[in-house]
Amino acid sequence: MLRRLYDWTISLAAKKSAEYWLAIIAFVESSVFLIPADVLFLPMALAKPNKTWRYAFIATVASVLGGIAGWFLGYYAYEAVAKPVLELYGKLDSFEHLRGTTSADTILLLLITSGLSHLPPIKVVTILSGAAGVNIWLFIASAIVARGARFFFLAWLLKRYGEPIRDFIEKRLGMLAGLAAAILIALFFAVKYFHA
Repeated sequence: MLRRLYDWTISLAAKKSAEYWLAIIAFVESSVFLIPADVLFLPMALAKPNKTWRYAFIATVASVLGGIAGWFLGYYAYEAVAKPVLELYGKLDSFEHLRGTTSADTILLLLITSGLSHLPPIKVVTILSGAAGVNIWLFIASAIVARGARFFFLAWLLKRYGEPIRDFIEKRLGMLAGLAAAILIALFFAVKYFHA
């Protein structure tokens, strides 16, 4: 099922309505969807390099708006909507653990790492942010930085290197972003406990 969903998402890049689909996928990825917007963003940007920055902007704005929707799901509709969605994806137990043991500053750090590298999945962190009552304005600012950095960095790579960078992005960029996220988390906890 996941493979069919992935293939369907890629097929949207060839449509005239691709920009709308990019906005929709980026929006729902941040609150309920499994496939990251990158899957659609990459072929679109490679097919029309002159629109790469525009696509990055669309993906960033839609992703932040989707994150806000996730925050509202967590804050206002956790039991009715968010909990069944998390259960469907098999994320409920890890979410409940995070919800009970994670401070607001750690959640914001997770939002940054999730926005950059999908670790943990962005939908989990946006819902967690709302459920934990993280300040909405701080949440929005963090989401803009994290998602903007991801999409505009991808746009820069594609503009600079074109098609040859696609294989690197698809196979290794996630690993490098995950490593950077792990270093950021380690530094955060080192500073936090050093000053404690």
